Amino acid sequence: ILFNLFMKRLLVILSGVIVSLNFAFAQNPDEWNGQQATQNTITTAVPFLNIGPDARSGGMGELGVSSEPDAISQHWNPAKYAFIEKDMGFAVSYSPWLRQLVNDINLAYLSGYKKLNDRSAVSASLKFFSLGDITFTEQDGSVIGNFRPNEFSVDAGYARKFSNKFSGAISGRFIYSNLTQGQTVQGQSTKPGTSVAADIAVFYTNELIVNWLEGSTFNFGAAITNIGSKMSYSNDDSDRDFIPTNLRFGPSWLMEIDEYNSIRLSLDINKLLVPTPPIYAVDEDGNPILDDAGNLTIYKGKDPDVSPVAGMIQSFYDAPGGFSEEMKEFIWVAGAEYWYDKQFAVRAGYFHESDMKGNRKFFTLGAGLRYNVFGLDFSYLIPTEQQNPLANTLRFTLTFNFDGVNNSE
Repeated sequence: ILFNLFMKRLLVILSGVIVSLNFAFAQNPDEWNGQQATQNTITTAVPFLNIGPDARSGGMGELGVSSEPDAISQHWNPAKYAFIEKDMGFAVSYSPWLRQLVNDINLAYLSGYKKLNDRSAVSASLKFFSLGDITFTEQDGSVIGNFRPNEFSVDAGYARKFSNKFSGAISGRFIYSNLTQGQTVQGQSTKPGTSVAADIAVFYTNELIVNWLEGSTFNFGAAITNIGSKMSYSNDDSDRDFIPTNLRFGPSWLMEIDEYNSIRLSLDINKLLVPTPPIYAVDEDGNPILDDAGNLTIYKGKDPDVSPVAGMIQSFYDAPGGFSEEMKEFIWVAGAEYWYDKQFAVRAGYFHESDMKGNRKFFTLGAGLRYNVFGLDFSYLIPTEQQNPLANTLRFTLTFNFDGVNNSE
């Protein structure tokens, strides 16, 4: 049942985006320092929430927690909106997904903001992930129907300055994931998964004095996103998965070389705040060892069946491999952006994830144009370790600056 759906989901799994492993069994406890230690990927429901939606950040390696405030800040760090210079704006982004394999999977993103005054702003966004047209079939191959599984999130936020250098923000989010279209899978009826979540974020900016530069600004941002309830696709809610709660933080440095040329260097560090899969004990024949209550026995690591808040705390010390594995759960992203006359930009970046936690490693390139009320950004991804769903795909973001309209009149 749902063979075509699972095949498409499998392609995403192989691309390192959606992984559906529920347990990590040790073939033998003595092998933990061997084969089992090479892969222990953390998995969640609705991983599309952590996909960078825009081409500007995509051109810098998928970062944005402390870069210049823009209309896409809702995804990366909504606290930046308190320092945005324009009065109002919005942006729309489009990213083809797995374009080398299929042509109807894509990610679309719409975000916008409005300054309430010099110290505060409101914002909102909609992210929509479509898995394309899928034919559902019975085991004998007879067609049940054609459907378009999809996922989306909608959110709203509020940002405020606490001082001339520091701001904070909160956002609320509703998440909807309809992957099975209500079909029965392995004898179990299904339903769309839903969840509610919140983001909290802070942003710091300060001008620096550097003798050989006309101007210099240091930024630092931090955000915890998708703090929310677990999600289930079964009608009896028997199997509930964490959503991708994520910690993101890092600095950026803007160097204004002269009147026309500027360079920004940025660094983002990410970590999923959900439990790491433990290693479960097995006997000599490879069968799971159960306790007196019939539960799997954990050989190394911590029990992942905890609340979302407990999971956030536990995520810093529950890796079966100890401190060294915990450090591998941090993702490092570095990016650079060059502007000429604030009208033309060239970007580059690098994304690094441990091969034990997914092995996503890639370079990115990007470009941007600004003219009057419009802005247009492009990005291109070059994988280095494994195939990526965005490999050899051109992404774009279109922005509109309404403050520019007023200034031009």
